[in-house]
Amino acid sequence: MQTRQAKMTTWKANGVINFKQSGAIQRILPTGLIVFLLSVSHTYAVEELLPPFGFRWNDSMARVEAVLHGAKAKIASRKTTENREVWTVEGLVHPGLKRTLFTFKQRALIAVELQYEYPDWTIERYNQRMGEIRKYFDDKYGTGKLVSRSRDTDTDVIQTLVGYQWMVGATMLELFYFSAQHDTLLYRTITVDYKAL
Repeated sequence: MQTRQAKMTTWKANGVINFKQSGAIQRILPTGLIVFLLSVSHTYAVEELLPPFGFRWNDSMARVEAVLHGAKAKIASRKTTENREVWTVEGLVHPGLKRTLFTFKQRALIAVELQYEYPDWTIERYNQRMGEIRKYFDDKYGTGKLVSRSRDTDTDVIQTLVGYQWMVGATMLELFYFSAQHDTLLYRTITVDYKAL
């Protein structure tokens, strides 16, 4: 059995360890390890974009319904289209949140759309709110991609649509402003969509 001193001599002779550099290694290693762990945890946090209200992708319909029931929210409608089921939910408490759409595929959660309406707001206030939300997402996930900017005035209804998109890991996040106006009738909404890819 080799003694500790004999092993150290063997390692030194074979170039495995250089005692003059070992102090530098001892100082650099912890710093490098901390930087690595911080970057990994930051990358993990950014790549892990979950749906709102504490849900997780692929949550079952039963779990989502139980949470909604506990929050005293009401499932106003359930619609099945092709291989998806969409629930329209009202009563989730968040300022301006009018309704939330939950989309399921094979009974598992794949999308959540938050629809905000502020009846007393001006177009300027809507624009300001869009800017605030966009800046928040840009700061958190990087600069969003402009995916829509249109104004349709060819019919009696003037429609405006502006949208941005962020890709975060296996999730697509989209922010849209939509307005439709016919004479004095006016509809405006801001939607935030979370979609599992």
